[in-house]
Amino acid sequence: MAKGEKKAGADKKKAKKGKPSKAQKLTRKAAKLARAAMPSSSAPPVSPLAPDNFPDLPVIPGVEFASAAAGVKYKGRTDVMLARLAPGTSVAAVFTRSSTRAACVLDCQEKLAAPADTSHGAAIIVNSGNANAFTGKAGREAVDRLTGAVAEKLSMPASRVFSSSTGVIGEPLPWERIAAVLDEVRGRLDPDGAEDAARAIMTTDTFPKGAGMILDAGRGQIRIAGIAKGSGMVAPDMATMLVYIFTDAKISAENLQKILSRQVDESFNAITVDSDTSTSDALLLAATGQSDSDEITDLRSKEARRFADALGAVMLDLAQQVVMDGEGASKFVEVQVTGAKSRADAHQVAMAIANSPLVKTAIAGEDANWGRVVMAVGKSGAEADRDRLTIRFGDMVVAENGWRAPGYDEAEASAYMKNDRLVLGVDLGIGEGSRTVWTCDLTHRYIDINADYRS
Repeated sequence: MAKGEKKAGADKKKAKKGKPSKAQKLTRKAAKLARAAMPSSSAPPVSPLAPDNFPDLPVIPGVEFASAAAGVKYKGRTDVMLARLAPGTSVAAVFTRSSTRAACVLDCQEKLAAPADTSHGAAIIVNSGNANAFTGKAGREAVDRLTGAVAEKLSMPASRVFSSSTGVIGEPLPWERIAAVLDEVRGRLDPDGAEDAARAIMTTDTFPKGAGMILDAGRGQIRIAGIAKGSGMVAPDMATMLVYIFTDAKISAENLQKILSRQVDESFNAITVDSDTSTSDALLLAATGQSDSDEITDLRSKEARRFADALGAVMLDLAQQVVMDGEGASKFVEVQVTGAKSRADAHQVAMAIANSPLVKTAIAGEDANWGRVVMAVGKSGAEADRDRLTIRFGDMVVAENGWRAPGYDEAEASAYMKNDRLVLGVDLGIGEGSRTVWTCDLTHRYIDINADYRS
């Protein structure tokens, strides 16, 4: 097992237990102190749940990044990211199923549904500050003009240029501003530019998000690196916010798509910040085929399963970082549901808890109000039996058999709620279905951010 795999496994176990490392505790404490000392006029503080720093991502052969400030919405703020992908790159993706999908999402879906000519490579152009959603015919024209301009600058067909936009809905995209910086961006293309690219796609995010892994695969290694943005309007439906993952694995677009589609439900479709699904959710996965490892052709093979597991670990890392950067978040919450009649019922209950404003505000107030969890289970619509229900906060059983647990200790439960990572466990006691999802608390800061979003 490669070092990256071991680290991801350890981090995954810690996340399941809800226990941060010593370094994470110190970093969060410093962030909270900085928040208290920061003048109200300063820039928004970094989330107290943020990782220590941006990770040292593996360089992916065949991928180059660049970013620039185009003034899409704000002056002097980096807001455009370009990724150039080498010839031979396979592309897979998942997108929001929102019925009000943005023009760039519709364009990407059409391009990926058509036969691909990989001889010219591909490109991804992303802007923040404007979602180019609910912009009618003008929105589609903006996508066509922008992707056409990128195609001309990089000498590739427009059918291999994929675009994403994030920001305010309903405003025309000033694509000319982005096109005006393309020469500058092209000149900055760098295989080691992922961190700057991650910063360029941020909107209300307080930190750039990245995750990566290197795994041994037969005669060589396979590298995976991904970046993401997301903070609010997070309740994914097939993808989440904007996510771009790159690998040098040798694999066809068809097999890449199958692996991606299987992994997304365990990561991006298992998180929520505020129950709202974006019009622009997109996850693009590109495989350059430049690894020395053998091509992955049989998805049942050991190599394919190991690649899928590694990809899934990177996706889960990015998804959880989105939750950690939930607008105004101060608590990272894992909701574990077991004993449901079916997996679908377990998911329904878990999301009812994770999306409940009453549950989330109780968590923000560090109130051990397990009655709100009871409420969320009951309203979920999934099959449940009051007298078989068990609720845990961490390792503590707080309610069971339709009543408060005999050993319930309010002081102990209240002390547990002061942690910045929490696990809420619910066992329905009627079947084998289970599901784990991740969410955050709901604080007044969330209201502040969204009340001022367009100003």
